[in-house]
Amino acid sequence: MKILFLFLDGIGLGEDNPETNPFLRANMPYLESLLGGKKLTKSAAPFEGESISLKAVDPNLGVKGLPQSATGQAVLLTGINIPAELGYHYGPKPNSEVAQYLSDHTLFSKTVNAGKKAALLNAYPPRYFDGIDSGKRLYSSIPLALTNAGIPLFTEKDYFAGTALSADFTGEGWRDFLGFSDAPLFEPKPAGKELARLAKLYDFSFFEYWASDYAGHKQDMPWAVKQLETFDGVLKGLLANWDMSNDLILLTSDHGNMEDLGTRKHTAAPVPLLLFGDKTKRDAFKDVSLLTEIAPAISRSLQVD
Repeated sequence: MKILFLFLDGIGLGEDNPETNPFLRANMPYLESLLGGKKLTKSAAPFEGESISLKAVDPNLGVKGLPQSATGQAVLLTGINIPAELGYHYGPKPNSEVAQYLSDHTLFSKTVNAGKKAALLNAYPPRYFDGIDSGKRLYSSIPLALTNAGIPLFTEKDYFAGTALSADFTGEGWRDFLGFSDAPLFEPKPAGKELARLAKLYDFSFFEYWASDYAGHKQDMPWAVKQLETFDGVLKGLLANWDMSNDLILLTSDHGNMEDLGTRKHTAAPVPLLLFGDKTKRDAFKDVSLLTEIAPAISRSLQVD
């Protein structure tokens, strides 16, 4: 069994309010067809379909304050209630107290220790590594956990060689913002096909999409809608090229944000847990209701406990 973890930063299950929630405005016919015609909002959960499950998951974990990226992502990778142990949510980048959890306890390290293959499928540009090497940039929780497990981050060379994917799925960012005029470009559906091809190379693969959180902080409705519509095409291409009988795709987030563009801050909204695959595979997550319960269910499914 292979698992692809799609991490969409800062996406909660919001209210049915098109004034503030881009999920109400975006045209996402493919995902909505899987959800029985429903939009991806709080009112849609829970849902069980032929090939999809949707659950609402609590990211607050009994700790005061709004959920934050460093602790939320660390929880998703470890299953440990880190905010409760520390007494606070923290982010965006892990401090030393959060970082101590991101070594031997993560899904990456457990997969590697079990003799299986794991990867973060994102390609990182040269200036990212320059920032890390100079000390001007810190790893976020996900690449920190990956490198602590002895797995290298993919680079510009990997993207051009077709062994990693752009963080925006299509590669437009590599051309428009990073200045790589010859960077590979993909339409959404082919990008999804490429994501499926890469994920099949590993027992556990992870893809991090951070632009959703950025759109939430900027309160940028047109950009948020565009992202969601692009993702709908990516998802269609991904599932069309996925072994839905044997393997599993999991989509979730660390905290709410983009679902409520009425605020620049994170939200306390539940986050979606979307599962794509055969019902017998999805049933491993049937009792999940807290962010801490996702990683243990993945570990059991991969048999890397």
